[in-house]
Amino acid sequence: MTKENWQRLPGCHQKADNLDIILVCDGAASVGQVGHEVGVKLTKVMPQEFRLCCLAAIAAGSKLHLELAQKAKKLIAINGCGNKCVTKILEQRGMKPTYEFNIVEEDVEKVPTLDFDEADVDRIATKIAQTIAKG
Repeated sequence: MTKENWQRLPGCHQKADNLDIILVCDGAASVGQVGHEVGVKLTKVMPQEFRLCCLAAIAAGSKLHLELAQKAKKLIAINGCGNKCVTKILEQRGMKPTYEFNIVEEDVEKVPTLDFDEADVDRIATKIAQTIAKG
């Protein structure tokens, strides 16, 4: 795919109050990679509703990203494992997720690999979208 064909996302810093902001684990294990791909899938499939945001910038204290998370319509934490790093980073910054999901609790084994099953991504992305739609 060339740059001309790249999907452009809505500017999250300009539209955060109308978006569900997704923060994901991107750990170096299967569950982190599934969490990352779930965030990407939700953002690509429903870009007017969901928007992946940079968790590292929030952890680093980026004012722009902290304001974005605080303005979000809903703040969605997708943790990879029991460490719950996404949730902990938010708590350290004085925020609480509207929704919190944990990939390892979705029948995905934590394996030290960067590989993952696309079927897990599809199943979990669908579950998260449906859970949030029900409110």
